[in-house]
Amino acid sequence: MLPGGPSRLRKSAQKSMTRKLAHARITSSAPRGVAVVLFLALLPAGAMAQASKPKPIADPEVIDVQGFQDLLARYRGRPVMVNFWATWCQPCHEEFPMVVALARQYAPQGLVVIGISLDEDAEINLMRHFLARNRPGFPNYRKWPGNETAFVHAVHPKWTGAIPATFFYGRDGRAAAGLIGEHKRPDFEKAIRALLEPDAKSSDQPRPKASSPGP
Repeated sequence: MLPGGPSRLRKSAQKSMTRKLAHARITSSAPRGVAVVLFLALLPAGAMAQASKPKPIADPEVIDVQGFQDLLARYRGRPVMVNFWATWCQPCHEEFPMVVALARQYAPQGLVVIGISLDEDAEINLMRHFLARNRPGFPNYRKWPGNETAFVHAVHPKWTGAIPATFFYGRDGRAAAGLIGEHKRPDFEKAIRALLEPDAKSSDQPRPKASSPGP
């Protein structure tokens, strides 16, 4: 038997019990946030990644002339801004984040923003990456491949198809203004504010830039 006999064994057992009780008190009194962190730490790595990964954006619906006219009819009674873009258009890459910011800024005032891509079927993957990177937050569509002239004239008879291009429509569904080619944010905001005026009047005159880039 060890020196000290039963007395030493009792003391050793008491110390062990004291440590267990102290550990229990610390665990039970730990902040709730610590328990959450411990719970998350036990989750599989794949589950954590899946929880933080943003939802994928669905491929834009393909529309033709009738589909475009149906869009305008759907939002009649509200001011609408339609932005035409494509992944092969470098000015579109520079402009699109601004369009996204404008959509967020003026949505509370009733502005409807729609994006329409002029990409072909071969650029579908590039288009997916473009939308995933910009996360527009407003609906985007893709022009039905082919029949470009009829589609462009249906949007506006004076539009040649040059992009980037943005058209503004009043609450009556008629064209109010247009910005073709590269434009700064103040130009967009001027057109938007005019569109949001209660007595805003429609016009058939777009405002092309002097040297608009071709499609």
